[in-house]
Amino acid sequence: MKTRVMLVDDHAVVRMGFRLLLQATDDIEVVAEAETGEAAYQRYSEVSPDVVVMDIAMPGMGGIEAVKRIVARDKNAKILALSAHEDTSHPRRVLKAGALGYLSKRGAPEALIDAIRSIARGRMYLDAQIAQRMAVQDLTGEQSPVEQLSEREFEVFVQLARGQSVNQIAETLSLSPSTVGTHLYNIKQKLGVSNQAEMTLIAVRHGLIEA
Repeated sequence: MKTRVMLVDDHAVVRMGFRLLLQATDDIEVVAEAETGEAAYQRYSEVSPDVVVMDIAMPGMGGIEAVKRIVARDKNAKILALSAHEDTSHPRRVLKAGALGYLSKRGAPEALIDAIRSIARGRMYLDAQIAQRMAVQDLTGEQSPVEQLSEREFEVFVQLARGQSVNQIAETLSLSPSTVGTHLYNIKQKLGVSNQAEMTLIAVRHGLIEA
């Protein structure tokens, strides 16, 4: 029986590339696609895929929040998170949110197929280079300032760094503007920044958003 996969990425070209790659296998089929975290959450209950391949850097609620919501709805959900960024903040957080695996988009195409097969069997899959980097950080105790942020602060931080307003973030993450304002205050304190431009600079420097 084939492994049924849902592809989630805001770039149609990326989804098409993945679809073509997976269609060439005998044991994997793409049964659904979504271009936002919101759409992924909705489609998941409609198609019940075996594995979700989820880009985490998308507009709107983004991949980490979508992973959290899908896992809250189905604790057995099998999700492979994908990212173009090679930082270690994202993998830690998305695995904590409930994803079973994490892969860099810069990896070899065969790695995606291997990852899907592993996760379909309930086995964890972590990009080798990122796993090594995380292990080194754990051993040396070297962490970026961004690691100090709580899960919710991290989500607000990434949205702010992308230029979203407090009201837009409140709507996207289903929070009140005053709650987002509190997170904003805490983020500024923890990172030692005073404005949105400085946050964007930190996010770019740590590979959390593209310049």
